Amino acid sequence: MTEETILDQAHAEMESAETNDEARLRFFERLADSELFLLLTEEARDENISPELFDVADGRFVLAFDREDRLARFAGRPVPYVALSGRALSTMLSDQGIGLGLNLDVARSSTLIPPEALAWLTDTLKHGPEEVLQRFKEFLPPKGLPDRLLQALDIKLASATGLAVSAYLAGTKTAAGGQGHLLGFVAAIEGAEPALARAVSEALTFSGVEAGALDVGFFDAESPAAIALAKVGLRFDLPQPKVTEMERAAPGRDPERPPILK
Repeated sequence: MTEETILDQAHAEMESAETNDEARLRFFERLADSELFLLLTEEARDENISPELFDVADGRFVLAFDREDRLARFAGRPVPYVALSGRALSTMLSDQGIGLGLNLDVARSSTLIPPEALAWLTDTLKHGPEEVLQRFKEFLPPKGLPDRLLQALDIKLASATGLAVSAYLAGTKTAAGGQGHLLGFVAAIEGAEPALARAVSEALTFSGVEAGALDVGFFDAESPAAIALAKVGLRFDLPQPKVTEMERAAPGRDPERPPILK
């Protein structure tokens, strides 16, 4: 039996608590974030793909699996497939009235996801927070945010490798007396802002928290705002890509690379 995946775990939690909205939200969040292997009728040609379609009593479905070995076990023979995110797959299917058969017959997360559920997921993923433009008078320690949001942020930011150095979650106070919370990213790479803002938006949405509960900002590492955030904020360190230094062998030391004679 293959190792249990995060989709298996999220599906089991959802099934064991059918009336729990948070469990359902977590499952769809994991589905959007997961890499899925979509069964095709023929090999993909550039960006053109032809998914295998199955007609059942509940409608028309494509089949996708969250592990390559699960797809192979289902098919029982070599088959063409393409790997893409659950986010991309739901977007592709949502306007075609086609559902998703996930891990059918090969895992505990085996389920049929109807087209209307994929349409809801696609619509949910479109919403994103606007970058904060107002000036804050004061940053404060974060207070009153639910643990499920903190956990969701931790998971989302753990997958944002190299997009920023760190992020700080802090309470805010404006000059007019308004209060709220801010997640401030420090030293984000150029062009990464939309992806980071979208990750925060999804963490809010799938935690069942109102989108307006958290602003998003981007700051240079040496800016006064970043320094102030570091003093009171809850810090998240984003993973950084590993750089492997290749040691160059001296001429004649590597038997597979003899010295060049001039």
